[in-house]
Amino acid sequence: MAAVQPLTIALDATGADAGPREVARGGALAASRGGIRVLVFGPAAEIEPAPGLDIVDAPVSIAKAGDPARAVRSTPKASIVQAVQAVADGRADALVSGGSTGAALAAGLFHIKRSRGVHRPALAVLVPVPGKPFLLVDCGANVAVRPEHLVQFAHMGAAFMEAVMGNGSPRVALLANGTEPEKGTEVVQAAHARLAEAEGLNFLGNVEGFAIGTGEADVIVTDGFTGNVFLKVMEGTADTLLRAVREAAMSSRRSKAGGALLRPALRELRDAIDPEAQGGAFLLGLRKLGVVPHGSFGAEGIARAVELAARGVREDVVGRTHARLAAAGALKRAPSDAPAPLADPSTAER
Repeated sequence: MAAVQPLTIALDATGADAGPREVARGGALAASRGGIRVLVFGPAAEIEPAPGLDIVDAPVSIAKAGDPARAVRSTPKASIVQAVQAVADGRADALVSGGSTGAALAAGLFHIKRSRGVHRPALAVLVPVPGKPFLLVDCGANVAVRPEHLVQFAHMGAAFMEAVMGNGSPRVALLANGTEPEKGTEVVQAAHARLAEAEGLNFLGNVEGFAIGTGEADVIVTDGFTGNVFLKVMEGTADTLLRAVREAAMSSRRSKAGGALLRPALRELRDAIDPEAQGGAFLLGLRKLGVVPHGSFGAEGIARAVELAARGVREDVVGRTHARLAAAGALKRAPSDAPAPLADPSTAER
């Protein structure tokens, strides 16, 4: 059997909460597991060399910039800009950045560019509901959308589930405040009408927030503002509940005895809903692949993000997503290489 050709992943090491050293350590972990070379961009003085890790000294960060698009244009030496440029030039196969999502999106639009016919890139994250995971699209790239954007997000999500998760007929739904076709904003209603007529798409219609744990949909589509709030509420609620269970289990001698029996099951539950285990969100709709891990991820979460990016490249997520959009007639008729306007990239930060 032929050896798997190593892939190169460009890793932006600045802007994440844990700092460049921890981000780079995550890259080294991924490289140590084989099949991946990591090109890490960050302050070389703060990064420990490791096998499989190539360090590019790039200490400038624009993760806190108020206007990411302007910062990308005016700061070519920024770590995220250099990392994205490496992907655009073919020196790397995909991007991983745990800093500012807005900066990663802006840099991707300017240098990698949108896939031809795609209106807007979208962030897609696999939400780790135990036994019933689903893909949420968009979870932070686009504050305001039009119906045709949601239609493309639906096809992007379906293509992802087919390519990465092996789901041959993913069930796709729109997030709304009711299941009836007339529920939701005018944009959601218009997107519903178009998706209901789409061929080759297993469209269920609308779902409400209750669909989080039902497993009725494999892909849930919404705008980036709603999706980002939706995701953070889920993550915060899960963390609060686990903490409350832990505190209750330690509240008395009797509860401690019971807690000891429950500990293995609780650990399994914690691992099942841990965002770090998923690796982060895919940035879909660009000509090359990007993965955006949560800014709070530690080394293991970053390693998962790098591995997720490599898996996405090997499964040709970009090519398969574009092919599905073309087959569905969902590509816009007059594609342009000019970057789409960013409503407010700073609100996309995770």
